[in-house]
This record gives sequence, C-alpha cells and structure tokens, in this order.
Amino acid sequence: MPKVTVDGQELDVPDGATVLQACELAGKEIPRFCYHERLSIAGNCRMCLVEVKPGPPKPQASCALPAAEGQEIRTDSEMVKTAREGVMEFLLINHPLDCPICDQGGECDLQDQSVAYGRGGSRYTANKRAVTEKYMGPLIKTVMTRCIHCTRCVRFSEEIAGVDEIGAIYRGEDMQITTYLEQAAGHEMSANVIDLCPVGALTSRPYAFEARPWELKKTLSIDVSDAVGANIRLDSRGREVMRALPRINDDVNEEWLSDKGRYMVDGLTKRRLDKVFMRKRGKLTEAGWDEAFKAIAKAKPGKSIAAIAGDMVDCETMFAAKALLGAMGSKLLEGRQTGMNYDVSNLAAVNFNTTLAGIETADTILIVGSQVRWEAPLVNVRLRKAVKNGAKVFIIGPEWDTTFPAEFLGEDLSVLNRIPKALGDAMKGAERPAVILGGAALANGALAPALKLVDKFKLVKDGWNGFNVLHFSAARMGGLMLGYAQKNGMADIAKAKPKVVLSLGADEMDFEPYADSLKVYIGHHGDKGAHAADIILPAASFAEKDGTYVNTEGRVQFAEKSVFAPGDAREDWTILRALADALGVDVGFDSFAELQSAMIKAVPALGEEGLADYGALPKADSKAKAEGSIAAYPIKDFYLTNPIARASAVMQQCSAELLHGDAMLEAAE
Repeated sequence: MPKVTVDGQELDVPDGATVLQACELAGKEIPRFCYHERLSIAGNCRMCLVEVKPGPPKPQASCALPAAEGQEIRTDSEMVKTAREGVMEFLLINHPLDCPICDQGGECDLQDQSVAYGRGGSRYTANKRAVTEKYMGPLIKTVMTRCIHCTRCVRFSEEIAGVDEIGAIYRGEDMQITTYLEQAAGHEMSANVIDLCPVGALTSRPYAFEARPWELKKTLSIDVSDAVGANIRLDSRGREVMRALPRINDDVNEEWLSDKGRYMVDGLTKRRLDKVFMRKRGKLTEAGWDEAFKAIAKAKPGKSIAAIAGDMVDCETMFAAKALLGAMGSKLLEGRQTGMNYDVSNLAAVNFNTTLAGIETADTILIVGSQVRWEAPLVNVRLRKAVKNGAKVFIIGPEWDTTFPAEFLGEDLSVLNRIPKALGDAMKGAERPAVILGGAALANGALAPALKLVDKFKLVKDGWNGFNVLHFSAARMGGLMLGYAQKNGMADIAKAKPKVVLSLGADEMDFEPYADSLKVYIGHHGDKGAHAADIILPAASFAEKDGTYVNTEGRVQFAEKSVFAPGDAREDWTILRALADALGVDVGFDSFAELQSAMIKAVPALGEEGLADYGALPKADSKAKAEGSIAAYPIKDFYLTNPIARASAVMQQCSAELLHGDAMLEAAE
C-alpha cells in the first residue's frame, strides 16, 4: 500500500487508488464534474486539480493520476485555488445564467461548486455559444447549451446500461452530446442520466417546473414495480408524491433505478379508488363502509373465504388477511395470482441465493425463462458487470435483445435434460457457476429439473450458492414466507368455490372461476380487479402506508408512509381489522404496532432488515424431467405491468412511443 501525504497528513492508500481517492480518504473534498465512482475515468472537466510533488510544477487532474509511494499532495495551495477558478471560468463561458428557471436549481453540482471554488465574476465578453435542443424521449428534458461535456451520460449508457444510444458529435467548440439520429433513449434505465448530469443539461421531463427541492418532504421507501426492492426516496408536497429518486444501497440497486420505478408515481393520483362501491343491478354504485361490511357478513362465509394477494402488497396486509381467515377457520391463501404453481416447501429453492451483488462474481451463468431486462433491469446491470469480468452467459427461451454477449440455446426446456457440450464445458470449468430461473421457467414446471443441476454443476460450494429464482413481483417472497401458497396454486382456490374472495390488490388474476363468489376488492386503483369486483373497499398504495417488503433475494426491507390516502381510502390493515368486527371474529391486534409484533412473532425473519435465512437447498428429485418449451415471457409490456403504472400518463406515453413506435403528437397537431 503506497504511503502518501495529503496537506501534511500521512496515510496509506490501497493499491491502484487514484490521487483523488487518496484525498477523499484524508477527508478532503475534491470538486469534480466528470469523475464518478461507478463510471470509467474520463479526465474531461479538469476541475479536480491538485498540486503533486514530485512532479511537474503545475496542477494535475487527480481523478486520472495514480497514487504512488512518497507523493506529497496539496489540495489547498494558492496554485490549486487559482487553477480551479480558471477551470470554472472556462466551464461557465458558454453557460446560460438561467438558474432561477432551471430544474436543477437547488440540487446542482455546478451551482455548489461555482460558489465554493469559482471566481466572483466572469471576464468573458464575446458571444456565447448556443446549442439546439435534442429530443431524448418522453423522460429526459434537454437544454444542451448548459452541457459541459463531462460525458457522464455517454459512459453510463455504454458501461452500465449497455446501450450505445448517447454520444458526441463534432469537435472542439462545436462538440455536442446527443442521441444517435436524435431518437428517443429507449432502454429501461435511461433516466439515470438525469441524476448523473452535474449541470442542468439533462433534467426530468415529467417533473419539469413542478416543484423545488426545498419544498418537498423526503421519505425513505422501497420500489414495488419489480422484485428487486430498489431503495428509493419519495419526494412529496402536500398529499401528492412529486417524484421518486434512487437511494444508494450497494447490496441492492447501487444508486440506479429503472424508469418504471422512477416515473410510475404520477399514477398514484390517477384512477384512484377513493370511495366504497357495491355492485347493484350489475352496476357499481357508491356505498358506505357499514353497508359494504354488512353485505360481506350477510354472505355468511364461515370457513368458505379465500384471500388472494396482488404483486405490490406489503407483508403486514397479507398477515392481517391471514389472521382474519385463520379466525374464520380458512387456509385458502394464495399469492401467485396468475396461476403459477411450483413447490414452495423449501423457500431456499425459490430464492435468489447468490444475492444481487454476488451474481457479479459469477463466471458462467445459465438463464432459464427470464427476459431479465424487463423482469429486473437492475439485475441486468449486475449481469453486465459479470460479463465484463469474463463471465459466459447462456439463455434458454425466446430470443430477446440482450445488453451483453450471450448464447441462446433455443426454447425447448429438454435442454436441461441433455446439456449441450458448450454449456456443460463452461459450467464444469467455472469456479462460480450460476443458474437463474425466471417466471416463464417456473410456469412451465422447470424448478424440479433445474434443481438437478445443483449437483451436476456443483452450484453450491463454500461461500457460494449459484441456484437462483428471479421473481418479478414485489410481494412474492414475503407472501411465500407468510404461507400464501396452495399445493396446486390458484387451482385449489377455484376448486374450493369460496363464498367470499378477498382480492388484496390482485389485478392480474382471472376472476372467471369465481362467478358464484362474492368478490371483495381491497385495493387502490380502478383496474382489472376493481372491474370484476362485487364490493370495492378503497385502500392505500405503497406510498401511503408503512410496510415490510421482501425482495427476490430474501432481503427484508421497510418502507415508510409518505402521504395520506385520498378520500375515504384507508390503510389495508385497518379495513381488514374492521371487517373482522363485522364478521364477529377476533384477529388479535388493534394497532399497526400490535399487527407488526404479531407478524414478527409468527415469522421472526420479517422483524430484522437484511437477508432472511432459508436454510439449505432441498435434494433434487432424480426422476424430474424438463418438458415442453418456453413460448413467451410473462411480461408483454415493460411499462404497464401493474395498476399504478397503467394509470400513469408517463408510462402510457413510454409504452406507446418506445415500444409501439407511436409518434409523439405536438400540441398544435
């Protein structure tokens, strides 16, 4: 480890560290625009200048200079101060002085650093350069005259997202950053360039001129658009969530967020259920809570009551429903609403055991029945890292547009019975082999045959478990931990012909088998579930209640309440508690704290944030055979997978423009 001196402070720095990193280890703040911890080093902006001895008597860019034994680094000398002021003056030569109307105002690196490290005025009197605006799609608003050519957006698109969509054209003073042929940026992670942009060149189009950062209340939450459980921050004003931003969590989402998780929040205020409805003479009409509860009690369900959990439900809601059904004497609980059926007697077999961060270190990966880019964009980012580190990827299923080199092995699942030589050789030669099963694999009964690969390829070793199942529903693992699974899935619920079916935000299920049941929808959007319901009880969305969620790797995480639910809508657990009174049963809790305590007592793992321990993988069934083929993947439209996204105008526009090629109409048209 090299020993360096930073402003008189001596310290050891890791091998391969840069001078900038050495300064940060010493607690010194180094200004920068182009440097970013998760991107390659570009050395474009020259703002991170420091004085280094031995070396030429001039300021040097610390981001691109390796730390070496015996270096004396000065970050506060007069030479450094003057050099930084000069760089800032050049960066601002063409910059329009439009901070008051810039959406980056208040959270802009350029503002902060020009105040801290710049001169008090400009000596430039010539005409400023102007750049025509670029169209980067429905999510990214551009004011490219502000661009300082740091190339963060270019490097993110190429290195992290794996999509070469943004680049530079022309040279020198005429250089411009743009998408190729000025097409919309069409990948699932495109809006992360807004967070990366250190100036106001790339800002959020849907959020433009909506609010200032100091007006907003910030709440820690969890993204429920997929099963990764990305850590997010919800910014709200009054009773409206204005935007969602990613939080840094290296174990889950690093600092990225999918476009759906970021922008579906405008759907929280649209198509909302804010009143109780009952179906009378075939039509849904407004009603009161008492009337609805009396109608449910009048059905006298007794043991004949079922609860089906949707994809975005929190664990507390599922436990409250389970407590209600338990008090009624029923065990008809199911969370796999689309009809999937697989063995859940051992949760280790349906967990992402490698962990999201761990999959980066795999050296051979077999993906079975998963369109990872749409099912979990943040896992796709991790797979790209693995490939950059030398991993080989093989995929069973219909071909899709990967962002890394991969070999498709066809759609026939019998490949799992007769392993091709290329895959077999790669797996046997791998130190960290991994298998990822997606929703299409589970739906086609591939779980049992895939478990045979654990011994065949030695997927489990000391400190390594390479067997993974990738879910795409935020509620899935939590529901399985709480027992929301029948032996034959939804078929068992339909076979029982329950008098009352409680749909906990289950919008993707088929309601046809329950024509004779009283269908009670407890949810927040007037979507498919509400259209099929006999009684609608308006509930709270993920942003309007505290709740526990478990992601696909079994990580327990807690989301906080950001805003209040609209109108007569109530938090789900309070609805179920009131329903228990109407049905004359005791559920054992009267407050959220009591409910949470009861849940943690029943399932202790849900009380501790972090990875749950599901034990060892089960023994594989030697007779299991993979049959059939994967004709299609479960997700047909990345932007419209849940009721909140379907209510979102932004997601509807993304779907129309980016997936279906509809031209965006201007107001005059």
